[in-house]
Amino acid sequence: MTIRKENTEINPAAQIKPYKHKQGSKKEQVALMFNNISAKYDFLNHFLSFGIDIFWRKKAVRLLKPFSPKKILDIATGTGDFAIACLKLNPQKITGIDISKGMIEVGQKKVKANGWQDKIELMLGDSEHINFNSNSFDAVTVAFGVRNFENLHAGLKEMHRVLKPGGIALILEFSKPTLFPIKQLYQFYSNKVLPVMGKTISKDQTAYSYLPASVQAFPEGERMADIIKSAGFARVQIVKLSGGIASIYLSIK
Repeated sequence: MTIRKENTEINPAAQIKPYKHKQGSKKEQVALMFNNISAKYDFLNHFLSFGIDIFWRKKAVRLLKPFSPKKILDIATGTGDFAIACLKLNPQKITGIDISKGMIEVGQKKVKANGWQDKIELMLGDSEHINFNSNSFDAVTVAFGVRNFENLHAGLKEMHRVLKPGGIALILEFSKPTLFPIKQLYQFYSNKVLPVMGKTISKDQTAYSYLPASVQAFPEGERMADIIKSAGFARVQIVKLSGGIASIYLSIK
């Protein structure tokens, strides 16, 4: 069995790419997509979620607070929103990595404009090949990015590797609500409204069609918890947000 087949069986979203008619791996296409929408990403992120994504990040940060992490690695950091939110934890250093140069550049401008350079460093980096030594961080986080990993298991293994023993991993990701009427409203909005509004504002024809398609295919709940455990984590706590529209997975090394 090939690695690609194994990865598809673990994570069906691995075969969902932003641009169906373009060549390139999922990783290459995801980087291209975020480069294309980086200038409008922050506005779209808050506008299309009605600002509820800010509440979700705050909840995730509160869950990290009891662990008092001093060195934090934020994977798929994008423009650094979650890294910035983690300043509330008063860490010594937050490092954010992302495969999109465009997103990192937007994030670096925000960090510089607010004088956070002594606390936050954003740089290009690959979730499947993290350029840091083992046992380097007290906490590793991914907010709305793990769904975009080309190889989910490899990315989770890398998160486990760079964490110190007893360190905390936090994943914040979209999931699929099951309760009426949240399920029906969410499906209508994500499949009908979001792609049209996203395309109009971002000028990218498929980026906001990729979002609901990748969410639909991505593992969640206990299935996701089992995948996280298979990467070496001892236990996983699941916290559902807003009726199941998003979920937080907390894991201890």
